[in-house]
Amino acid sequence: LSEATSTDANALYRLLRALASVGIFEETEPHHFSLTPLAEPLRSDVPGSKRALALMSGDEQFRAWAEIDYSIRTGRTAFDKVFGKPIFDYLAEHPDKAAIFDAAMTGIHGRESNALLDANDFSEFGTIADIGGGNGSQITSILQKHPAMKGLLFDLPHVIERAKERVEAAGISDRCQLISGSFFESIPKGADAYFLRHIIHDWDEEKVLTILGNVHQAMSQSSKLLVVESVIPPGNEPFGGKFLDLVMLLIPGGQERTEAEYRKLFDKAGFELTRIVPTSTEVSILEGRKR
Repeated sequence: LSEATSTDANALYRLLRALASVGIFEETEPHHFSLTPLAEPLRSDVPGSKRALALMSGDEQFRAWAEIDYSIRTGRTAFDKVFGKPIFDYLAEHPDKAAIFDAAMTGIHGRESNALLDANDFSEFGTIADIGGGNGSQITSILQKHPAMKGLLFDLPHVIERAKERVEAAGISDRCQLISGSFFESIPKGADAYFLRHIIHDWDEEKVLTILGNVHQAMSQSSKLLVVESVIPPGNEPFGGKFLDLVMLLIPGGQERTEAEYRKLFDKAGFELTRIVPTSTEVSILEGRKR
């Protein structure tokens, strides 16, 4: 293992021994280790793999978390301080890191896709636009469940390039239009629903209002806005979104929000928040319509 990973054999053994003591790996005989159920997701060839997430968390995110005191003192983004630029600019310049990021997001949010399909009936829409849809995992799952529906995947040019392979492999190329651009500038028109999953939480209020303003301009009066995010509940109960909120503070500079905060955002952008649909995961669908 030390030869394969270019590490020091003794140091690697000490790391594996420590991990085995908490159930990650098992020392079956002296200096021989095997996988445990907790270690299985570190493989790349298993459903729900967390390998890319582990790589990302141990690299850029770990270094940003080391500067949490900077973010708490200033309210600014630790990632920018460490790397000298915002995360999405950094990923655009490092395709290898961007590929890991895509895989990590699938690993984190993959289970949400089916939960969203179970919680909400998308069949009412003829065309759905996935705005900032990344590698296309969500639009793929929606179009595969609804074979009569058409889709539109919109993201930055280098992201769309990475998404092509997934869309083609899913067999939906004839129903899914890939369009590159920036949601800070304009958004394609013509969809019945505009779907934004984990987009709003990446940005501060000024940028969010720019995004939602462009969505508002692209939508017809009958179109619907579908925002998928963790809605922070009141009280002291455990909720993963409260810690995801710290990731937003340190990495992209956004935040998770409460229902009241989302209502204010929607109102400022010219939308009425018509309902919030919970799912079996921690995310909800916030549905809006143009006022």
